Amino acid sequence: MADYNEKSCELLNKAIAEELTALHQYMYFHFRLEDAGYKPLADYFHRISIVEMRHVETLAERIMFLKGDPVVRMSKAVKQIHDVKEMLVYAAELERQTVEDYNAFAKEAAQLGDAATKKMFEDLVAVEENHQDMFETERDNLIELGETFLALQAIEHSKEIASKGE
Repeated sequence: MADYNEKSCELLNKAIAEELTALHQYMYFHFRLEDAGYKPLADYFHRISIVEMRHVETLAERIMFLKGDPVVRMSKAVKQIHDVKEMLVYAAELERQTVEDYNAFAKEAAQLGDAATKKMFEDLVAVEENHQDMFETERDNLIELGETFLALQAIEHSKEIASKGE
């Protein structure tokens, strides 16, 4: 195993734990929002959870390449949040923390001489920053529009159901 492999695998496994936490948290939000009839927002959380799942796969593949063992565990438990604004605030915070961690991981990988892992973390930062921005935008929309924002979400869901004849 190259000098940096063990430490790089440790960083990559920390990232897997963060991605799995986000994936599970966003699926929980998806279930809650869909049940409440806020389908567009529920679908957004669902799509982002799938992106996070792909990140887990990419990180695990790098660990396997480095001859390590992917550790499949979450970094923290799913929070049972029911308030839409709190969901968006928490999701943005998860992404902000992930960006901070991945920037630090990229620097550490660079110090280890592991350019591929460094680049992987840098690429992930850009994606996670976009997720953070989207969650913050939706939060701002909810703050600005209040109940109108949620009503529009519900109306969109009702229109979708009506068009399907369900």
